[in-house]
Amino acid sequence: MPGKSVFCLALSRDLANEIVDRVKTSGFSNNNVSALFPDRDTARDLAQEKSTRIQWREQAPAWQRAAWWTARRSGFASIGAVAIPGVGPLVAAGPIIFALSGAVVGRTGSGGLAGALIGMGISEFEASRYECRIKDGNILILVHAESPDEISRAKVIFKEAGAQDICATGEGSTPVAGLSQPIDNK
Repeated sequence: MPGKSVFCLALSRDLANEIVDRVKTSGFSNNNVSALFPDRDTARDLAQEKSTRIQWREQAPAWQRAAWWTARRSGFASIGAVAIPGVGPLVAAGPIIFALSGAVVGRTGSGGLAGALIGMGISEFEASRYECRIKDGNILILVHAESPDEISRAKVIFKEAGAQDICATGEGSTPVAGLSQPIDNK
């Protein structure tokens, strides 16, 4: 069976950190974990007028701003800024950076973030819902799983941590109490 990805949403940065920590300590490789953080700090910074050089120097560096700092604290080696039309500025951490490159240049079929997620194997329904929830400030976390056991383990970790909208690529799209699919108790 080829690898799949398991996705979830975290409602806060603290919860995202907790989920990522649990996933990494449960044996998943750093190379198989990604997160996508809305970067409202950058949008706010761009909107504020910088009238003096002193104000500019007083601004915290990007790595200390909330989304960047959260991604770095979670131990991601690769972190990048992405601006997706219709969604806004995002901080991508982990291998999802490469998957989103098509969304940025408009090469995905449906376009934008939803199109990138569909290209990663999520149903159109789930992709649209994730895009809306990320616009609202939620954090997308995904884990690449190589076996059915890893898929189940990732889902259990997400559920126990309090994540919402849990799904795996190739699954249907019927939400059940915060989960896209019920977790098998095998």
